[in-house]
Amino acid sequence: MFKKFRNVFFYVLIIGSFSALMYWIDFMGSKQEIASKIVLPSTGKTHWMEFLHSLLQNIGHPLAILLAQIVTIILVARIFGWICKKIGQPTVIGEILAGIVLGPSLVGMYFPEFSAALFPVQSLGNLNFLSQIGLILFMFIVGMEIDINVLKNKAHDAVVVSHASIIVPFSLGMGLAYFIYQSFAPVGVRFTSFGLFIGISMSITAFPVLARIVQERGIHKTRLGTIVITCAAADDITGWSILAAVIAIAKAGSFISSLYTILLAVAYVFLMIKIIRPFLKRVGDLHTSSANLSKSIVAIFLVTLILSAWTTEIIGIHALFGAFMAGAIMPANQKFRNIFIEKIEDIALVLLLPLFFVFTGLRTEIGLLNDAYLWKITGLIILVAITGKFVGSALAAKFVRQSWKDSLTIGALMNTRGLMELVVLNIGYDLGILTPKVFAMMVIMALVTTFMTGPALDLINWAFKSKAEDKINEISLINKFKILVSFGDPNNGKVLVRLANCLIKKSNGNSAITAMHLFPSAKTHQFDLDVYENESFAPIFEESKYINQKITTLFKVTNDIESDVAEVANKGEYDLLLIGIGQSIFEGSLLGKILGFTTRIINPDRLINQVTGRENIFENSPFDERTRSIIAKSKVSVGVLIDKGFSKTDLICIPVINPNDEFLIGFAQKLINFSESQVSFIDFDHQIHKNPQLKESIRAMEQIAPNHVRLLNEGKISPDFIKQQNLMLISMESWKYLIDTKHYWLTTIPSTLIIAEKE
Repeated sequence: MFKKFRNVFFYVLIIGSFSALMYWIDFMGSKQEIASKIVLPSTGKTHWMEFLHSLLQNIGHPLAILLAQIVTIILVARIFGWICKKIGQPTVIGEILAGIVLGPSLVGMYFPEFSAALFPVQSLGNLNFLSQIGLILFMFIVGMEIDINVLKNKAHDAVVVSHASIIVPFSLGMGLAYFIYQSFAPVGVRFTSFGLFIGISMSITAFPVLARIVQERGIHKTRLGTIVITCAAADDITGWSILAAVIAIAKAGSFISSLYTILLAVAYVFLMIKIIRPFLKRVGDLHTSSANLSKSIVAIFLVTLILSAWTTEIIGIHALFGAFMAGAIMPANQKFRNIFIEKIEDIALVLLLPLFFVFTGLRTEIGLLNDAYLWKITGLIILVAITGKFVGSALAAKFVRQSWKDSLTIGALMNTRGLMELVVLNIGYDLGILTPKVFAMMVIMALVTTFMTGPALDLINWAFKSKAEDKINEISLINKFKILVSFGDPNNGKVLVRLANCLIKKSNGNSAITAMHLFPSAKTHQFDLDVYENESFAPIFEESKYINQKITTLFKVTNDIESDVAEVANKGEYDLLLIGIGQSIFEGSLLGKILGFTTRIINPDRLINQVTGRENIFENSPFDERTRSIIAKSKVSVGVLIDKGFSKTDLICIPVINPNDEFLIGFAQKLINFSESQVSFIDFDHQIHKNPQLKESIRAMEQIAPNHVRLLNEGKISPDFIKQQNLMLISMESWKYLIDTKHYWLTTIPSTLIIAEKE
């Protein structure tokens, strides 16, 4: 106690003394102003007015404007990305739309004052430079995601399809440029430059978006998935090489003049592959873990990236090609690439890349397309793009003896343009080759061709519907008590499998456990999914051997975890879905207390439910939003485990608080029969005695297993008794009662399985 007060006394003394000293120094210094006859100019403003004037100056400062732009862009991009994810579209579509909405096409048209304040013309230079940094980092990641060895091993049919998917739309694009050149090309731009840029715009494929779609649809491990990924990777490398040549020609003005630039580019590529790549490989082989990947090593690779981008920029083939090349020559060790990608991915994709979408949106003026003729030209551009890429790829795939279904699927996927198209269009716009009208038309084409990929794949799958049942449908035909364990963290999955086994062991093969891991598509890279899957299921297989229980596994990449968990549970016709409870980012925080959050965070799903009347805005839910969503979408019973070191089910307590808790008896019987558990039913407010059927069911259990069942009154239960139990089994309604009443049990509960029963 003395030490505490001594510290307080010293703190007050030291702060007070030196504050007084500074005040005295300032007072004495003010006297020197009088001696020097300094007269401060009078502004005629009150202190409040001076404060407001200063505040407005601070708001208008370039840094403040840039920070406000970044915050606005990230929020709007995330909202639009979420909306697109909910309707089954890539989030990049939403981010592109966010840019168009914030630009002159919507906000600038209807709220010009706000747009001028948030995006003043003089601030766009800063936004552009930051967005270019984001693009450089993004292209570096794209280069690293392309595995050159895979291209070498599987390039036979893929290269034929890939190059056909480039040359056909490129030719059609140049043909289109011939017809629109006089009407839409900028003054002074040669046809060669205009035609080449229209051609490359038609032939580009968005490798990152395509890879995500392939993963999310679960075809990445199939022969088709391998072919289409290889096609897209070869397309990316070829497309960017052609783009570099096109930029060189456009800047030089003619093909002959561009030969010097192309020769320099060839020398640059030779240097990167033959000298820089072996050096980086040696460095990468020595640093394959995050522990020994020091800041100095990271600096080597980042300097390589920047020098590569700088070199291609001054050569005249654009910095983005240099960034892409730097990524492609990174050490082939996939573990090293994953570590490095994780270091820069979030800052590039979440913070900087949305700036590029909005900068593109600020350039895109849909209002320029103000008559029917311009929209007809836009439609023609879209038609040529789809015909060249979709039809060209599909026919080439069919020529190399793919089935019609696989050929059309390859065509639909290769027609995905996404962000890569915007990169090409912005380069053309910056070089003065594309007018604002043509730029707007091409942006619309990029949106349409990317948006149609999902529906086109669904239509193809419907038209060529296979009679064979997939793994989920096979499981649904098994006439057993089936439990689906869905987990994110492998160690949590191990605990859930142990609990599932307690409900079915000794059932003589009349039961089945399926362990499922869904991985967010935004966190995966195309060529390391096997590593992710093996690492995720290693603890599950270890537990399977320990408990001597066969376990079926499911692994899927997804962009909507909640919906896919419920869909698998529903299609597989499981009897029980086991999940772990999530945690709100606000739980236990000051903000959580102020806003009234406990174990939830408001998200758009919940707000929509409130607006539509499906949820009471004051409802105190006992779960986080992800858990709530899974329960709402599932047609099977859902068990939510709160793990507090669960290991066995020797002692089980079941509070009966709600008249509808009778279904818990079925779970109690399983635990008694298969795990020989000791089950204590706890009667709240005489609910058991008020329900003759429930009371009779418990008595029947007592007669069958007299040493395993007992009935206790809630008033006679101490917190210590609850704490001694291995597991508490409780219905969702009863758990909500404990939360709402802040029951004293909550501080001492053991591991708890909360069950939401479905009819």
